Amino acid sequence: MSVSQLVDRPASQAAAVETIGRLIARAEQMRLAGDYRAGCESAQQAAELAASIGDVPRQADALRSLANQLLRIGRQEEAITACRTAVAALETIGADATICEILTLEAMPLRDLGMHEEALEALARAREIAQALGDRDLLYWVHNRTGVVHGSMGDHELSNTYLSQALTMAAGMDDEARFCILNNIGDNATYEVPRLRRDGEHERAQQMLTDALGWVGEALRLARAARHPFRESLSLDNYGVLLALAGDVAGAAEHIEQSRLIAVRAGYRSLESAALQHQARVRLMNGEPATAVEGLLVALERARHDGEKPMAMEILRELSDAYEQVGDFQAALHSYRDFHDLERGIHNQVAAARARMAAHHFELDNARLEAENARLEAELQRTHSVELAAANLVWRRQATEDALTGLPNRRTVDQRLPVLAAAPGRLCVAVADVDLFKQVNDRYGHLVGDEVLRRIAGVFLDGVRETDLVARFGGEEFLVALAGTDVAEARAACDLLRARVAGYPWEQIADGLRVTISFGVAEIAGPADITAGLNVADQRLYEAKRAGRNRVQAD
Repeated sequence: MSVSQLVDRPASQAAAVETIGRLIARAEQMRLAGDYRAGCESAQQAAELAASIGDVPRQADALRSLANQLLRIGRQEEAITACRTAVAALETIGADATICEILTLEAMPLRDLGMHEEALEALARAREIAQALGDRDLLYWVHNRTGVVHGSMGDHELSNTYLSQALTMAAGMDDEARFCILNNIGDNATYEVPRLRRDGEHERAQQMLTDALGWVGEALRLARAARHPFRESLSLDNYGVLLALAGDVAGAAEHIEQSRLIAVRAGYRSLESAALQHQARVRLMNGEPATAVEGLLVALERARHDGEKPMAMEILRELSDAYEQVGDFQAALHSYRDFHDLERGIHNQVAAARARMAAHHFELDNARLEAENARLEAELQRTHSVELAAANLVWRRQATEDALTGLPNRRTVDQRLPVLAAAPGRLCVAVADVDLFKQVNDRYGHLVGDEVLRRIAGVFLDGVRETDLVARFGGEEFLVALAGTDVAEARAACDLLRARVAGYPWEQIADGLRVTISFGVAEIAGPADITAGLNVADQRLYEAKRAGRNRVQAD
């Protein structure tokens, strides 16, 4: 029976709802069994059928299941799209709890793509919803995933703080939630224990290692009880690395090999690559750098073949250390250079992914605006209400204006930038990002952070011409479009804005507060060059950050 047949028949709604329920149940059954490809197929069918009959709650359930499985087979952008489509639909019915769940889920594929700022932004919104609802279960997942994102950013100490908070909330939760936090906190320990040892904190390192072995051991038991091969392979790998840190090299090798074999049988390519990497790491820890080099080369080839770029970066760093230990300093230097080349490539990949995600966001915003405008216009025609006419005007303003700073929002940028680019004369764009803004939020709180963004918006508006465009680009990022300006002039204008931000009396807001900002500047040759120009500006912003922050990079 086709979707149209279900909709056209008198009993179509009931029949469709029943079919959607069966498809979602099958998708979840496949997910729990670790058969993610089959689960994706059922979830996709359910989402399409639910959308065709306007069943928003079931559409969101199907999209959540779809996203949860897409991210595990490496289709991260599709997972993000599924999450954002679900949130856009749920916003029409005010389902805050489900929105919170999906935002928390969305953070994971964002993290996998290297879009850490966007991941933390989604989690910050999820945390606000969870706190407003007073929902402990939702807060558990927010803390859990926030810890995972910070771990991916290399801040394993802060990651451990969030994961430990989540662990205190896990009592009484289902086995899937308990597995997730136990395995995540154990995985983070594989990085924190070596760091603590390097810092001379041997007692803390030993206690963390002992605890982590217990946590991951319990995670492994839960995975086996659920007959879930993906989780079993994941926890076996983490347990093996922890055993190696504890000095049990034989036990480590056995557990990691078990993880690899499960991954091979089930087709979990990323887990297989991770096991190969960790087998080589254990050899390196055991003083066998030559055999470690061989294993790391195999793992590197596999990671590159599968497009696992963050994993390949980690392997290259370990390979450089291994070559250095065997005395092959030329190969060590070559691996180190490959690491940085790949790092730059990943940054460009992230910029491209951001552009694609922005385009999808724009489409969703358009759909929201069109739907709301249609509703308001129909209501206006029916009631001839002056109040509704005013509401329509407010909605249109909200659709184009950032609520926090009053600046134009990203939607307005997407509308106005092509017009500016098509006009005669040169156009330069600058992407600006507040330096170490997370530290401002962590130290002074989000209210102070919000006030910082408002004040920067004011500084920018005071420092540009009426013909220029200043917008909030997302999070702590701003865009400045300078019409009729070449790169040298744009650099000078942005440097003046940078100096005004650095010299602003921030201590009026909070004692000890200091704020700086960095810029990346590029020229846009015309409307067709907008995406490329923004990518160049973003790359130069990244270079400004790497060069020490509080600066303008224009070439």
